[in-house]
Amino acid sequence: MITNLRQMADTVRSSGIKKKIAVAWAQDPNTVGSLHRAVTEGFAEAIMIGRRDRILAVCQETGADPRLFTLVESPDEKSAAELAVSFTRNGEADVVMKGLVGTDKFLRAVLDREKGLLPPGAVMSYVCAVEIPAYHKLLFVTDTAVIPFPDLGQKVAMAKYAVEMAHSFGIETPKVALIGASEKVNERFPNTLDYAEMCRMVQSGEITGCIMDGPLDLFLACDPESVRIKGVDTPVDGDADILLFPSLEACNPFYKGLMLFGGGELAGMICGTSKPVVLMSRSESELSKYYCVALACLMASRKK
Repeated sequence: MITNLRQMADTVRSSGIKKKIAVAWAQDPNTVGSLHRAVTEGFAEAIMIGRRDRILAVCQETGADPRLFTLVESPDEKSAAELAVSFTRNGEADVVMKGLVGTDKFLRAVLDREKGLLPPGAVMSYVCAVEIPAYHKLLFVTDTAVIPFPDLGQKVAMAKYAVEMAHSFGIETPKVALIGASEKVNERFPNTLDYAEMCRMVQSGEITGCIMDGPLDLFLACDPESVRIKGVDTPVDGDADILLFPSLEACNPFYKGLMLFGGGELAGMICGTSKPVVLMSRSESELSKYYCVALACLMASRKK
């Protein structure tokens, strides 16, 4: 079982996996540094799309060897995003990655009905694995970046993507905590009704491969002592592997707080697309971007 992000990257490197990454608007120091490390370690190839002169300048600034990259000239962000998605859709790359391109332009290319990467009827969501010193294992968190207010069907898809990712880390039966303000189902909080239905779906076999409970507050999800103090009977038992949040407004500040105040690092990607999509804030660290590349290569190797 993979228990930390360094081990995840080591597993990818030692397994012989090698995937090609198409990077949109690649002239970003942290992106260049992360891809240079992944290419040097042998599990990735990189197509760096953007202004060639700027990419070369960033390589000189960071000490990266541009000869390890395939450089593709593109005049602007929109064209770079479309080209990166096209390479990936056509099989010339296995993963598409956001560089300095704005998220709106990048996702517009990914979601294009004719030329994008989202199959008809699919739910696109974001799952990340977070490593923080204060918790004894990795936490898989969803949805930090894509769905503002997921409905029941979207929550089910989010859970299934997170479970699939946890399985790829060797976690056979991950514990999924459906996060709310308390452990009570209450009609005033519609998400808790969705949570009750999802737990029923686990019991009926409609959702498989996990243990699930909710609503649970964060203490009941991640702190066994709180479970004992409150006397709540929950199969998650303060030992969650996956945290599913009711909205983007709740999840995004939570994960950013872990990064900023909790010393966290993450590996995350968009799920539901035909090929892995690496979407990160432009302010994310080089190390987190490197881990995202490793995760995308791992998940790409699992796709048929």
